[in-house]
Formats: sequence, structure tokens, C-alpha cells
Amino acid sequence: QVQLVESGGGLVQAGGSLRLSCAASGRTFSIYFSKYAMGWFRQAPGKEREFVAAISRSGDRLHYADSVKGRFTISRDNAKNTVYLQMNPLKPEDTAVYYCAADVAQSESRKWHDYDYWGQGTQVSVSS
Repeated sequence: QVQLVESGGGLVQAGGSLRLSCAASGRTFSIYFSKYAMGWFRQAPGKEREFVAAISRSGDRLHYADSVKGRFTISRDNAKNTVYLQMNPLKPEDTAVYYCAADVAQSESRKWHDYDYWGQGTQVSVSS
């Protein structure tokens, strides 16, 4: 069974920080985690799901949406089957449900439909 579980969301004031984690579980998925590119997406109420960041399987290539570049950092620890998203400083417009996703084809795509496995999401709310 493939499972991605996000954690670390919450309510913060503008200018604050959060660190999201996404842990992979399931025997097969855990074995192959290091072979997958990973991405973070977000979806605000009434809006489409949008790309936030992606990381290559080895972590040597990073990609960011223009809206978060310089504020967010994606990283991964393949020994722990976990990918992270460090976010600071946060802005009210960052409020959304954040999802991590696995890209089997390693395309490091910015398109959500190129990803194969998804977590359930974690809420991030930023007050002004």
C-alpha cells in the first residue's frame, strides 16, 4: 500500500514560518522512494491546485514557483523516506491545503497531473 502523510501545517501570523513534512510508507513505496522525484502543491478555496516546489530524486535539482522563490525551501532525506518544505516568511496568500506528491517518471514536473501518488493534505493558514 502506498501512502504519503503530510504534517506540520497550522495557523501562523504573517512573517512566521512553518516546516511541512511528508513521510512515505508502505513496503514497496518505501523501497522506491529514493527513485521518485517529489513535489509540493497547494490548493486554496475556490482555486485550482498549483505547483509550489519540486525536487529531483537525489535532491540536486530544485524547482520553485515564482510566488515562493526565495521564501520556501524544498529538501528530502531519502534515508527517512521524507520530503520537507520549509516556509518563511509566510504571507496571507500562502493560505491553502498543501499536498505532497510522488513523480514516478522523475519528470520534476510543475503539472499536478504528472504526479502519481498523493498525500491527504495539511492545512496552512496565515493571518495578516
